[in-house]
Amino acid sequence: MKKVSDILTRKGSSVVAIDANALVLDALRLMAERNIGSVIVTEDGEYAGLITERDYARKVILEGRSSDGTTVREIMSTGLPRILPNSSIETCMHIMSDSNIRYLPVFIYDKLCGIISISDVVAETILFHEATIEHLKSYIQS
Repeated sequence: MKKVSDILTRKGSSVVAIDANALVLDALRLMAERNIGSVIVTEDGEYAGLITERDYARKVILEGRSSDGTTVREIMSTGLPRILPNSSIETCMHIMSDSNIRYLPVFIYDKLCGIISISDVVAETILFHEATIEHLKSYIQS
């Protein structure tokens, strides 16, 4: 069974972060520059939460707030489930589906060591199935 560590090995464990006191507009610019849909939020250099495009849509746009007058702290998602590098991809799929979330922070003890998205989970699942298909083809042909 594939693990979260397989995803982090493939994509890397570096994360993009922004301070909780930054403006939402700055977080949006950062996401656009990096072509990502979420950014880790830090306070005093420590993990505090996550800001996503969904947070922006629901907590700024729909509430009539301005992205240049709202801080990241005001709209960030907190209390997300934490997963470990040895968590299975299947476990992540269940957590994401049950919680209706698209991103999971990965921790070793209390230290953030990466983040995975639903896209990462799907890509890893596809790679696993492709490898299985190739293995079965090879077995049948031999």
